[in-house]
Amino acid sequence: MARPRSADHDIKRRAILDQSAGLFAKNGYDRTSMAEVASACGVSKALLYHYYVGKETLLFDILQDHLQALLDSVNVVDASLEPRARLRSLVGALLEAYRDADHEHKIQINEMSKLPDDRKKALIAMERELVAVFARSIAEVLPAIGRSKYLLKPVTMSLFGMLNWHYMWFREGGAMTREAYADLATTILIEGAQALAVPATAKARRRA
Repeated sequence: MARPRSADHDIKRRAILDQSAGLFAKNGYDRTSMAEVASACGVSKALLYHYYVGKETLLFDILQDHLQALLDSVNVVDASLEPRARLRSLVGALLEAYRDADHEHKIQINEMSKLPDDRKKALIAMERELVAVFARSIAEVLPAIGRSKYLLKPVTMSLFGMLNWHYMWFREGGAMTREAYADLATTILIEGAQALAVPATAKARRRA
């Protein structure tokens, strides 16, 4: 018979994930031991292994929870908004979801490759789902870009480039707020993409 979960099981699990994320982000996944995780969590190794059988599962759960939080944040944005307003709301929602998630975000960028292929593929599918939400929105704002297989992906990933690396320089309480940066990134993306010449033919795409 399976051992019943304690009433605070999810709370303890969340605390373990948070502490592990901090260690993995600071020291690197490979250089962090389960003993260090247990010490940071203030629990014994035996208790830690009750929740997680190893670092691989810890890393996967950190990233899965993080990506699900990002998806949840953008999926609640009102689909009936005018296209430009919807894209701006998606950008703002993603930046808000990144709040207090610098460790998880850094791990997503630097450590996902450490996972075995099956788990990595599951997380990549979540990333692609997130990208697709923004690609569809960009296509609604910029129909010519949306019709271009050559441009839609680069434009979409350029937006993620602006958003995914903002943690390197952004500071809460600084001269620019998250809301102001959401306005800036949305404007740069739309106005910049509007200036692009959309290749008219497959031949033009090949030349580019």
